[in-house]
Amino acid sequence: MTSKVQTIAITEEDGDQRLDRWLRKRFPYLTQGRIEKLCRKGELRVDGGRVKSATRLEVGQKVRIPPLGEEADQPAPKFNKKITRSDVEMIQSCVLWKDEHIIVLNKPPGLPSQGGSGQGDRHVDGLTEALMFGYKDRPKLVHRLDKDTSGLLLLARTDRVARGLSEALRHRDVRKIYWAAVAGTPVPRAGSIKYGLVKLGGRGENERMHCVHPKDIATTEGAKRAHTDYAVLTALGTRASWVALVPHTGRTHQLRAHMAELGHPIIGDGKYGGSSQENLGDGWGAGIGGDISRKLHLHARTLIVEHPITKKMLTLTAPLPAHMQRTWDFVGWDVTHAPLDPFNMPDA
Repeated sequence: MTSKVQTIAITEEDGDQRLDRWLRKRFPYLTQGRIEKLCRKGELRVDGGRVKSATRLEVGQKVRIPPLGEEADQPAPKFNKKITRSDVEMIQSCVLWKDEHIIVLNKPPGLPSQGGSGQGDRHVDGLTEALMFGYKDRPKLVHRLDKDTSGLLLLARTDRVARGLSEALRHRDVRKIYWAAVAGTPVPRAGSIKYGLVKLGGRGENERMHCVHPKDIATTEGAKRAHTDYAVLTALGTRASWVALVPHTGRTHQLRAHMAELGHPIIGDGKYGGSSQENLGDGWGAGIGGDISRKLHLHARTLIVEHPITKKMLTLTAPLPAHMQRTWDFVGWDVTHAPLDPFNMPDA
């Protein structure tokens, strides 16, 4: 019965699990919003103490569950038929951070941000129904990542927050730091790239951008200014480098096209770093050979933004996707050795 207070002991099968996930397995109809409210009001308790929804449960602990009513015995909410249960679980597992206003995803590589030519129905925007967590409206994407780029993606849970975040992005008040593995080692090891970008042709996955020298941007039809800062964090001799990238503009394929223009295409980038791409590494394009994955090695690692409601600064980081972590492990690069913001280091 769920109409009375329950006390449930955590078994070995349920240990080392987040409280909210444990609850949703036992009571599928419970929304995330309801769980958060029960925690805030102190009605959910573990060993008599107040907890947060993300509290990890340990074997032997006792969870006090208040009366949930008959609704908790109902089946889990149904989603659009096009959204499979595995997709629901996948996109919910991508939630890196959230509050009442914002959801932050660690988008996996290969998942488009939005639908479009050649993208099909499986994309983040099409799965936001599974990210409502008790809200009436679906969260809204406020920016995008390329399909093959992984990392931090912001969603707003209300129209007001969407407007605030969109304004911050438009005025470049959001700092985004990407990590990439690139062919060769750029010289100098830190600098700015200000080549403009113009669309060569194609749509969707076939879209490709061409770099235009800064002096030619004004006279090149369709060219737009673009600005990227880069810094080498460490190098594998002259064969490959781990670089940090900050885009000051948000052009299509900006980081990929800019690094290829430097002669140091991003590893795994078949569009801008194929075998025909001249580079300053060992002449092997954007591939590193051996057991290294051919997937794109570009990841939105850090995001620094003022919260549009609380006005507190949020600094969020996303762990590397599996294929990039394998590369880092293979070549001996340690993520714990990297500064949070290599472009804003205090003077030594």
